[in-house]
Parts: sequence; C-alpha cells; structure tokens
Amino acid sequence: MAGTAYARGVLLVLAAGLLWSLIGLAIRLIEDAGAWQVMLWRSVGMTPVLILWIARTSGGHPVRALRATGTAGLAGGLGLVVAFAGSIYALQSTTVANAVFLYAAAPLLTALLAWPVLREPVRKATWAAIAVAAVGIGLMVREGLALGAGWGNAGGLAAAAGFAVFTLALRHGRLSDMLPAAALGGLLSIAVGGGVLAVTGQPLLIGARDAAVAAGAGVLFLGAGMVLYTAGSRAVPAAELALLGMLEVMLAPVWVWLALGETASVATLVGGAILMSALALNALSGTRHARHRPPPPMA
Repeated sequence: MAGTAYARGVLLVLAAGLLWSLIGLAIRLIEDAGAWQVMLWRSVGMTPVLILWIARTSGGHPVRALRATGTAGLAGGLGLVVAFAGSIYALQSTTVANAVFLYAAAPLLTALLAWPVLREPVRKATWAAIAVAAVGIGLMVREGLALGAGWGNAGGLAAAAGFAVFTLALRHGRLSDMLPAAALGGLLSIAVGGGVLAVTGQPLLIGARDAAVAAGAGVLFLGAGMVLYTAGSRAVPAAELALLGMLEVMLAPVWVWLALGETASVATLVGGAILMSALALNALSGTRHARHRPPPPMA
C-alpha cells in the first residue's frame, strides 16, 4: 500500500513538473503585455483554481483555511509576488534556459537563508553544493551581462529569492500545505500587479490573445501544477522532490526550442549544467542523510 502511494506521488510530482515546464513557452507566446500585466492576468487564472481546490479539501471553508496560515502565509504570499514578477520578467528579458536555470537555485538559497532565519544547520554537502552552484550562476550572469540581459538575470535571481522566502515562511509557520499560502500569493499578485499598473499608468486590460494565454497558463500550468505537486508531495521525501522537480528545469528550454527555435548559449548551458549538478548533489546527499538518520525515540 505504501509503495502504491509512493508511486502515485512520484507520478503526480512529475506531472506537475511537466505542466510547470510549459510556463516559459506560454510567456514567450505573449506578444505585447508587460511583466506586471502578465502577472496580474496569470494570477487571475491561477487563484480561482487554488481556492476551489482548498474549498474542496477544507470542507467548504476556503477563507478559514487562508486565515489559518497567519503571518507565515502572508509572508509566503509576498515572497511569491516577488517570485512571480521576477520569473516573468526574466522569461521576457533573457532566454528561457537562462531564466529557469537561475531561479532553479531557490532550494540552495533556501538552505543558506534557513541558517540565520530558522537556525537550521547547513550540512557540509549543502555548503559544497552552494559553492559549486555559485560557479554555474557566475557563468550565466557573466554571459547575460555580455549579451545585455543583466536585468533579466537579476529577475531570475529575484525569483529564486522569492521562492526561498515562500519556503522559509512555510517552514517557520509549520504549514504542511502550501496551497493556502500560494492562493494568498495569487491574491496579493493581483493586488500588487493592479496597483503597480495604476501607479505607472499602464492599462489593466490587455489584448484578448495575451490575456487568454496568461490566464490559461495560470489555470492549466501553474494552478493545476500546484495542486498536483501538493497531492504528490505528501508521499515523497523532500530530497527526492528536489530531484523530481528538476524535470521542469530540463524540459522548459526544450519546449521553446521545439516550438520557436530558441537556443541557449554555450555559457548558459555549461553554467546550467554546473548548477543542476550542484542541486542533484545536494538532493542525493539529503536522501542518504535521511536514510541513515537514526529513528526518533518512541514516546
């Protein structure tokens, strides 16, 4: 029975990664809308999906579930606003490969920030992974600066930082379900996106095609992906989730290459390979660490 639950969890997490990997292609298909407009309309698509699922799993009390996240949920939601805005800007300003490789560094950044924020010790293997990842990130950032995509790289790193804040907030608040905090992130993204557009004089309404692509990506790729990932993650150890999550990063550049002929530079591919190796090193060492950890004492 446990084996069946594990296999089902792995399939659900892989399905989530497959859906998330299509987000970069969707952003590429948007013609005129800017990052804040895309964030607003994508969140308009994503948020109802999450709230409807939360209503289903909370016995018809989604508002109660959102309020139960407290300040941790609010902090996590604000982290997602930064992550969403940064990732969209990165995808619009640099290659999809460069963008997804950069914000894939979020797990290592989370481990680094957990040290001062949550007083969680950093394992030696994680320090090594962080050092290796820094080399890969340095190669990609240097390449981005040379190609005039420095701000796109900054967006990718901001996205990684935002995702790290989201994860740390969930840990700090001991929130086992990420969906209520993610739904708050969607609501805040709508509010912040609308506020920025109003202050800067940009229109809230965009072309029908761009709105459909952005909202559709929110429903089908981001929102549905979060639901699948949350359902699957309950039966899969955290270190293995990190390995399975690499599917998104590996496939995202493939879709834009197949559909649009977009390629990545050698420096981006080499830097990305170094970064992904560091992530794999950290995840595999985490799996071994959990396997050899002594069982907790019986009460």
